[in-house]
Amino acid sequence: MESNEMKLGFAGLGQMGKPIALNLLRSGAELTVSDVRPDAFAELEARGARTTTRIADLAAADIVFLCLPNAEIVEAALFGDNGLAPKLRAGQIVVDLSTITYKTCVRVAETLAARGIAFVDAPVSGMEARARDGTLTVMCGGAPDTVATVEPLLSCIGTTIVHMGPPGSGQLAKLVNQLLFDINAAALAEVLPMAAKMGLDPEKMAEIINTGTGRSYASEFFVPRLLEGDFGAGYPMKAAYKDLVSAAELAAAKGIPMPVLAAATCTYQQALLRGHGSLDKGGMILVFEELLGVQFRKRGT
Repeated sequence: MESNEMKLGFAGLGQMGKPIALNLLRSGAELTVSDVRPDAFAELEARGARTTTRIADLAAADIVFLCLPNAEIVEAALFGDNGLAPKLRAGQIVVDLSTITYKTCVRVAETLAARGIAFVDAPVSGMEARARDGTLTVMCGGAPDTVATVEPLLSCIGTTIVHMGPPGSGQLAKLVNQLLFDINAAALAEVLPMAAKMGLDPEKMAEIINTGTGRSYASEFFVPRLLEGDFGAGYPMKAAYKDLVSAAELAAAKGIPMPVLAAATCTYQQALLRGHGSLDKGGMILVFEELLGVQFRKRGT
């Protein structure tokens, strides 16, 4: 099917979903988007997309993309009251860009397969800026022919698209990547206040970290923002915490020791208990700054 003959549906126009949907318009396919918030529609309507607040209205699409906050909302959107799945027909494809648990992903794939509906889990990595630029990393789980069908569309939103294996493999790959990022963020929160406590200049320390061997994507993203006291540029901690829960469940089920991750999880939990859940992961530093009575900020902030 030519892309200009294809009908696409897209549910979820949040921080990542809206720029992804805008980039899907580059495919030339007819796009209908759905969200519970009509105020998210204006830019997409201006670019030629159709809009609806009812996810069931996406049932006519050949391929439906989901970009939703968590596993519970994904399952409700598909199988809940007025959900999408009962209205889909055999041969359609559902592509889930959300980050959900591996167990839920496999269950969704099996339930849809019983109806003759193909499923690809395709979580993304790269934050909002790369979602806008269409340069995300996309990790895919699904049958090879199904992934091959959707890959040209995924190339509109990402520059690195990797087929990891059967359904659920994309979620596992995303989880591994995310946990490494989470651990790095927790390490910054713990170690940087120590540097300030010992009298080291935060701006000079930031320069050393981001040009030295302590550098990571987390440090490059968060450290300049920590110096400014900016904790709102990334994904909220209360939403990101689901990755740590998923990892703990997998580690317990498979008997895999993960002591470093367990320690990082404690840092997240302290930040959440302190009421910092609406801040991004850089906000974890507030826990240790409070404990040590210091701030890791540039002068005058």
